[in-house]
Amino acid sequence: MSADTTRTTHDPAAWPFLPLEAWEPACDTLHLWTQIVGKTRLALAPMQNHWWQVTLYVTARGLSTSPVPYDDLTFETDFDFVDHRLVVRTSDGRQEALPLEPQTVAQFYRRYLDTLRSLGVPAQIPHPKPNEVLNPVRFDADTIHASYDAGAAQRFWRALVQADRLLKEFRGRFIGKCSPVHFFWGSFDLACTRFNGRPAPPHPGGIPNLPDWATREAYSHECISAGWWPGNGGGPVREPAFYAYAYPEPAGCPQAAIRPAEASYHPVLREWILPYEAVRRSSSPDTLVLDFLESIYETAARLGGWDRAALERKASARPDNGRARRATGPAAPGPD
Repeated sequence: MSADTTRTTHDPAAWPFLPLEAWEPACDTLHLWTQIVGKTRLALAPMQNHWWQVTLYVTARGLSTSPVPYDDLTFETDFDFVDHRLVVRTSDGRQEALPLEPQTVAQFYRRYLDTLRSLGVPAQIPHPKPNEVLNPVRFDADTIHASYDAGAAQRFWRALVQADRLLKEFRGRFIGKCSPVHFFWGSFDLACTRFNGRPAPPHPGGIPNLPDWATREAYSHECISAGWWPGNGGGPVREPAFYAYAYPEPAGCPQAAIRPAEASYHPVLREWILPYEAVRRSSSPDTLVLDFLESIYETAARLGGWDRAALERKASARPDNGRARRATGPAAPGPD
């Protein structure tokens, strides 16, 4: 006789309400704080293709640089959105923390660099100015952005946790070259990018306050990218959303039929958009998001002439990753 351990796969609290207008000043400030921390990794980590060495990663408490090398040591910096601290740890056992609280970007910048110096890490950011934002202000002079909303920051992280989980599942279905699921502090979004191996035409660039040569490194090869972002940045979509796009974009993408019905093609962004609120309200968010990711990939790969048979893991060869166990619960031992 076994105990009934059936559990539902959808916890509404796992997908928090996150309207941009409710926390936009704090979102913009947090965006700039992540750029400061991310630029430390940019300055010290060895170069990788497509700038993969500069990103942050979702953790069980927030966002992390992961280990960054410096001489014979490593250090990592974590945004902890549970206890609302910025924690810096070194491989020789030292640790310092700063509170995440309302403060100007200039104050955060100075305090963060002072913390690095106290741990023996070189506190220099070669280009102390934001990228990929309009009207950037040097970090050490920015007294405009000074908001921190602890509740909203935690809800933002909880939404990232869900997006990270589903993007990782989507990533596992592809055996070609693929990026990690990682957080780009420039664009303030979580992303996962698949490649077909073919060189891409030079990207036209034009991203605000980002050198075109940097953009061309990011898009040096043909790709299909998908991710999630909170809707900030002053663009035409001012709400959190899942997104996907292809570079270069094959002919026929704007007119292509895609799934689910809640998703659409945005002609200004040249991206497909699935509003986060539609996901949050769905009775099965996982199914909705994975259907979106698969549909966009299938559509763009077909129109772009990708060799899908060589790049995709056959469904029959996918290992059991525990989704069924989450749906039904593990069999509990009981008396004979």
